[in-house]
Amino acid sequence: MATNTVHELGTNLEVVQAGRVSGDPMVIGQLPGVAETSSEATTHRLGMQTCGIYALDVNGVDGGGNAAVAVGDIIYYVVGDSIKLSKKATGVRFGYALNPITSGTFGTIRVKIGY
Repeated sequence: MATNTVHELGTNLEVVQAGRVSGDPMVIGQLPGVAETSSEATTHRLGMQTCGIYALDVNGVDGGGNAAVAVGDIIYYVVGDSIKLSKKATGVRFGYALNPITSGTFGTIRVKIGY
């Protein structure tokens, strides 16, 4: 193993961000991930997974009012939205939809993190 390895595979990071609960989608700058642990009360440290497939709530309505998500669509993280993940390209690129949302305003679908 290389002597300069910090994290093997480099997919689970320790970051600082307050108010996160295990399973929350999140971004640090332009880096997408999912909170593996909840934020600690005093230090706000938590584990963040930056790859993998997670079941996450996704807004099925994009910025143009279209109500559908297809398999393979790019999913974005939008800070100001109550459901953070959607097809709105105004956010941070988060990953890819692995299930469709064909009706309704949101659904819990599998999302592959990263790009």
